[in-house]
Amino acid sequence: MTISIPLWVIVGVVVYIAWRYMGLRIWQLLACVAFGVLLAATSAGPEINHFLSGLVHWLTKP
Repeated sequence: MTISIPLWVIVGVVVYIAWRYMGLRIWQLLACVAFGVLLAATSAGPEINHFLSGLVHWLTKP
């Protein structure tokens, strides 16, 4: 049985841990979110998606 976890869930958990235990402030979180949204809208968005997909496939390779 294969369990699939979306990448945004993993990133959300990492951000929550950073906020809870590492002192990430709300304005820093909002700045990171705004940067991610703006970066995804550029021509680098598909390349970042391709890189992350390759990284996930490499990490989950049997």
